[in-house]
Amino acid sequence: MKKIFIIILAVVFGMASCDSYLDINQDPNSPTEDNVNSSMIFPGAEMNLASSYGNFLRIVGGYFAEHYVQLFGTSNYLDYSKFNMSATRSSSTYTQLNARCLKNLQIIREQSSASEEWGTYLAATTLRAFTYQALVDAYGETPYTEALDVSNPTPKYDEGLTVYQGILSELDEALSNVSTSDIVCTNFLFGSSSVNNWIQLANALKLKILMRMSDVQNVQSSLAALIAEDNFPTSDVAWTGIWSDESGKASPFYQEEFATYFGSGQVNIGANIALVETMKATNDPRLRAFFDANSEGNYVGGVSGTNFSTDRTIGEKANCRPVASYSMPVYLITKAEIEFFLAEYYARYGSSGNAESHYIAAIEASFATAGVSGASDIYTLHYPWDNTNYKQIIGIQKWIALSGTNNFEAWCEMRRLKYPAFGSISGDDMYTEGSGEFNESLYVPATLYTPINVNQDLGSNKVLQRFRYAESSANRNNNAPENKGDGTPVFWAE
Repeated sequence: MKKIFIIILAVVFGMASCDSYLDINQDPNSPTEDNVNSSMIFPGAEMNLASSYGNFLRIVGGYFAEHYVQLFGTSNYLDYSKFNMSATRSSSTYTQLNARCLKNLQIIREQSSASEEWGTYLAATTLRAFTYQALVDAYGETPYTEALDVSNPTPKYDEGLTVYQGILSELDEALSNVSTSDIVCTNFLFGSSSVNNWIQLANALKLKILMRMSDVQNVQSSLAALIAEDNFPTSDVAWTGIWSDESGKASPFYQEEFATYFGSGQVNIGANIALVETMKATNDPRLRAFFDANSEGNYVGGVSGTNFSTDRTIGEKANCRPVASYSMPVYLITKAEIEFFLAEYYARYGSSGNAESHYIAAIEASFATAGVSGASDIYTLHYPWDNTNYKQIIGIQKWIALSGTNNFEAWCEMRRLKYPAFGSISGDDMYTEGSGEFNESLYVPATLYTPINVNQDLGSNKVLQRFRYAESSANRNNNAPENKGDGTPVFWAE
């Protein structure tokens, strides 16, 4: 296991940001599809997903959710801070997810189906569904029904709802075949051959898929059956305990933004005033768990859309970095997310008491993940349950909870639930570039604001709704549709 870990991670993370490295199944120096087995390639599929989801998607999600800002003196992610996503910026990640993750999972599914290894089949199907959901949530539409066929270089882009319905059917089929006595091939996620954790993860993924579909399709009966089964993960699901403090082996977000393995000490990501002031308003101890204080021991967030390039004093004042370490987990889904979905289900379908219980459990779970106490102050003093405004209450608390674990999912849920909502203050109100004045006191907690120099195709008081189709796919595919516009919601947020 350790030998596979070293080989796979060195290949994946050592070149994860490059477009040119080959899929491990196409490398002439690697085994061919005819003589590999699932245990040889499943860890590679996992690590390609982890490096994309736990790094690029975490970073952009943090900027689009107004968790992050660009710090003084650098401009690496300044476009994200302005709610921009070009067709070029996501191309490498799009290719990695398709050619190096989904392709490998397809091979595993084919092999395990032929040999009736239903535990491994379920695990591969679950990660496949997870990956396709992330692609839909980012792009809105993506090749699915005609994807991954090397004989078809121009697959059609399927509508997001079509993909969601397809992956839901795939999960149902895989779950129907598996039994608790089945085993799973070598994997990093759970580190064992037991299939039970994968069954629970598949159910949690179904819950997320169905809840995101629930505003556009009647899925109440499917949700009721799933929730009645009550077989979800009882703790956070994450790649953890497998990272080490070496180049190519560290947790991907840390390696990208904090490590100096490659000789760079560049600093990019800081805390956003929206998140910092919202958490300070309730004395939320998770702020200290999610971000480091600045050099003066204070928590001050920066403003989206600028990097204080002409105001060093203000830029350094706002220098509160995310807490990160080489061993930090890459979360697929947390216990808090599951509980928030369950709270929403009961709020929507008629049981305020159950909704409140799961809402409380969600906040308690978030505090447990952060390793801090005091959750009861949040749900009793500051954000008590209100069934008539469940989307607002859940939306704000989910946005906070995900800021330290899963920023991409926070961006997804704020688009769907429409909370936090925009306030009346803009980024320009709080800071005028070059002025030397930073009026952070104007910010109203639990609201969003329009970034300075915001994406003009989007306009004021709007969250970026989707990525533009990846250049690496659309430029080579005559079937790629025209981009729908940065403000056009994906299907579940319409």
